[in-house]
Amino acid sequence: MLDKAIIDRFRVEPGAKFRLKDHDPAWAGTDELAELSKDELKERARAVLDATQADLAEAQELLYADDRYAVLVVLQAMDAAGKDGTIKHVMSGVNPQGCQVYSFKQPTAKEFDHTFLWRYTRCLPERGRIGIFNRSYYEDVLVAKVHPDRLGTQLPDDKVGKKFWDHRHDDINALERHLVRNGTVVLKFFLNVSKDEQKRRFLKRLDRPEKNWKFSPADLAERGYWDEYMDAYESAIGQTSTDRAPWYVVPADHKWVTRVVVADVLATALRGLGLRFPEVPEDRRAGLAEARRRLLAEG
Repeated sequence: MLDKAIIDRFRVEPGAKFRLKDHDPAWAGTDELAELSKDELKERARAVLDATQADLAEAQELLYADDRYAVLVVLQAMDAAGKDGTIKHVMSGVNPQGCQVYSFKQPTAKEFDHTFLWRYTRCLPERGRIGIFNRSYYEDVLVAKVHPDRLGTQLPDDKVGKKFWDHRHDDINALERHLVRNGTVVLKFFLNVSKDEQKRRFLKRLDRPEKNWKFSPADLAERGYWDEYMDAYESAIGQTSTDRAPWYVVPADHKWVTRVVVADVLATALRGLGLRFPEVPEDRRAGLAEARRRLLAEG
């Protein structure tokens, strides 16, 4: 488990002025960790992640049995920041039956015929499960803001004014308030990769044949809008980080940092729910005793 002070440095305080430049994508630990070699760092991170994965596996079983809460994990990031790898490594020890992952692409014609939140609410996790959104409803205040032409043509002209994005942020806050009030824990992570590190990862995908399939020309095109995306993220995170549904801006230049932080925040949130296995009612205990007696009697 990471020190609370470390986690708090990544949590965006509600109401405080939020600036992305105050968050270092290349953060690699405390002064103590800085004295370790690269191999020692990886070994330390692996030990922490292994322990946290064990906690997650136990907590997820309790989450399912308790059946009072759901957990929604929102992952947002620029391309190549490590969303897929984070899901793979953090959730590798969790029972697949208790976890669901949804990735959202450009809306279909049918989805455009509904409000922007519709397609996401259809995929929310039910009680007892962890749902992961690999990109989410925040795309509609990020990609859509950088590329307004992707809003579609269905919106009435009088609805797209200068307060349009503020209104969408309000809608998102209202949705998350509703979810939390009804037992869904909402945890939001922005994997904060630097532009230089993204370039390095893109080149790796181009230089290694087995990685070529992961590269898309669209990724390079979107890189050209880097500053616009950073402005959109800064606005969205600043306006939607709340006590009930906080944002965590997680350093993503070092994958081990990303994975350890996300796993620790998730495990800590689950531990804080007071989950417990259901107690068998008194009127059923006699039946359990009888079932045990009959099984033993089979010889």
